[in-house]
Amino acid sequence: MYEPHSSPAARYPIILTPQPHSEQEKQAPRVTAVVVSHDRQAMLRQCLAAIEKSEGRERLQIVVVENGSMDGSEELDSEFPDLQWIRLPKNFGLTKAMNLGWRAADAEYVFFLHDDTVVPPEAAMRLADALDANPDAAAVCPLLVDAEGNPAPQFGTLPPDFVWRPAQPAGDALVQVEYPRGAALMARIFYIKATRQIDERFGQAGGDADLAAQFRRASKKILLVPTVRVFHLGAGEYTAQERADALLAHAAFLAKYQGFGPGMAARLASIFGPLLGFRFGELRHTLSGQKIDGSQ
Repeated sequence: MYEPHSSPAARYPIILTPQPHSEQEKQAPRVTAVVVSHDRQAMLRQCLAAIEKSEGRERLQIVVVENGSMDGSEELDSEFPDLQWIRLPKNFGLTKAMNLGWRAADAEYVFFLHDDTVVPPEAAMRLADALDANPDAAAVCPLLVDAEGNPAPQFGTLPPDFVWRPAQPAGDALVQVEYPRGAALMARIFYIKATRQIDERFGQAGGDADLAAQFRRASKKILLVPTVRVFHLGAGEYTAQERADALLAHAAFLAKYQGFGPGMAARLASIFGPLLGFRFGELRHTLSGQKIDGSQ
């Protein structure tokens, strides 16, 4: 039922804008930040302007995966010429974009960011410090906060229901967590490579859940670093297609990690739930199994 798809890179041309090099050889990057964006030009500009001010910028590689935007986001490269841009011809969903981003990384650590985040200057290198100091951790995350500085919805459960709950850290100590959303997550690329890739049976939703499950399967931790705070502005209400994508991701996750029976039950629920709730926009996508990029 859930057949893996080939990478979009194999089927569509990707325009990669290389970073300019100075006359002197640059140091190898310590961290690669991967920012995925689709049709949110103002947020993307704000996100990139913030991360460009990072401490240790000379050791930070920034890769922007422009996921088929039609709002002018693809033209921001002239404002940010020191970044690498991967331009896709249509929206392939978050999971495929994340895979393209980390594969372009030259660093040991990849810092996944959504375009609706604002990163303070110290964030990237302090998260890298936390990974350096905790070799049993596959990933670390900052504390997501809203515009008022209060903890924002960030943590889910496995299997994913995509209901996010804010953290309630007690003090500054690092805390082991099960499943942080991928809006701001730094991971060791080695462990992503060990699984070959983030499973592309997930479309817009579920790629971060797959990462969390794979790290747990490898007996590696994910740590919250509460002293590092990243603003998460959020995008408002989900569209019917995004809600459908989350239902399909839930079914795909159960099929992968719990077996055919639970996966089939969740797949049927993704159809009958919207049908009985008269959510026909969702039903159109869950009935066909169609993800954000149009694939099944």
